[in-house]
Amino acid sequence: MPVRTTATLATILVAGLIPLSLPVAAASAAPAKYGDDFNGDGYRDYAYSSFSARGGGGVAVVFGTATGPGPTKQRITQSSPGVPGSDEADDMFGEVRAAADFDGDGYGDLAVAATGENSSQGAVTILWGSASGLSTGTALPNKNPGRNNYMGEDLATGDFNGDGKQDLAVINEAMTYVYRGPIKRSGTTGTVTKLDKTTSFYASALISGKVNGDKKTDLAIIGDVVSPEYIASDVWFIKGGASSLTPGNSLRLESQSGNGGSSERGGDGVIADFDKDGYGDIAVGTSLYSKHKGRVSVWYGSAGGPSRSTRLTQSTSGVAGSPENYDGFGSSVSAGDVNGDGYADLAVGVPGEEIDGKDYAGGVHVFKGRAGGLSGAGSQWFARNTPGVPGPLTTDDQFGGLVRLRDTDGDGTADLYVSATDSLRLPGSASGITTVGATEYSAAPIDSFLD
Repeated sequence: MPVRTTATLATILVAGLIPLSLPVAAASAAPAKYGDDFNGDGYRDYAYSSFSARGGGGVAVVFGTATGPGPTKQRITQSSPGVPGSDEADDMFGEVRAAADFDGDGYGDLAVAATGENSSQGAVTILWGSASGLSTGTALPNKNPGRNNYMGEDLATGDFNGDGKQDLAVINEAMTYVYRGPIKRSGTTGTVTKLDKTTSFYASALISGKVNGDKKTDLAIIGDVVSPEYIASDVWFIKGGASSLTPGNSLRLESQSGNGGSSERGGDGVIADFDKDGYGDIAVGTSLYSKHKGRVSVWYGSAGGPSRSTRLTQSTSGVAGSPENYDGFGSSVSAGDVNGDGYADLAVGVPGEEIDGKDYAGGVHVFKGRAGGLSGAGSQWFARNTPGVPGPLTTDDQFGGLVRLRDTDGDGTADLYVSATDSLRLPGSASGITTVGATEYSAAPIDSFLD
């Protein structure tokens, strides 16, 4: 799932990050090793949403170096040379982004949505990588034009047919369209597949990854299910394939009686191998579950696709705290190996947690991967009142509103990045996340980490 932002998160800044990769050869005709290496120098770059003079939105890029984000920055709006459209108020250009080398030229490219474009018909633009970074753009063909369709509500990349070329999945009018690569600067693409259930299923979010152990990327679509009796959210598994995408089973994430509930009920998600069996597992947070107490559903992968499932809440044995209305457990989730044992671990934000009488102080749980999968055993809890965490405990801090696990210091363990009224990094270690060396930052946004 690509990064999705809000105006608040877009202003949260982090600095001093060390890239996840070592230098590689300059860009060539071979596809880029990292989809977010926009200038082909072997270092991952950082793209995030940015304001524009006319309020239409934009994208800012901080280029990676051997010592982290460098001084060189770039900013692109729809007023930039060669970028389709124009900078108009409420276009929301750059709020949703996904990176991949779509044309296979060795430079990472960036798919950028503008869901408010043209009376909210929406649009997706591919910004092209080059030795100098992102430049010019091409509009992705809209296969379902219409007012209030919000093309680009979410995006996901992957090689869904295993041909070595990067494809792009796009939500458009609550349906998913998969554009097969290569996507060319002329605007031409491979075939386009529409994924839409015959039942009342309204797609709102996308996650891509490898679930069944083959070489093809799979897709998980989160969406609302509406009936006269209830409104719910499901995650729908789509198996990648050489000739076609194969719709699979769905997992119910949550449900409530009646149909007057909020739309876009499904939340943040990620695919990672939490039990180290060679199959990717789907984890989805639904923060509005049970009066916004929140819950995370984990759907474990197998050769036949996702099979068994489990749920994590603050009432799970071994988990600190207790579930309370509006905690928002699962508002943000992220996966990474925090202790270097080869198992993916899961960070879960709880931005509404009340602590010591401070409403919406917030916190973060870290669940450890193991052979049996995720559980509360050995889980960790971090908040402002955790010894060693910088900053005071305050009301409305919303610590954990956005979480990211990334090995940014190259030591083989993922570090925990947390948004709040400022931003923090808590290092990974052999024993898990630690507050030793915890720091506050103020430069490249946490949401610049593109999956």
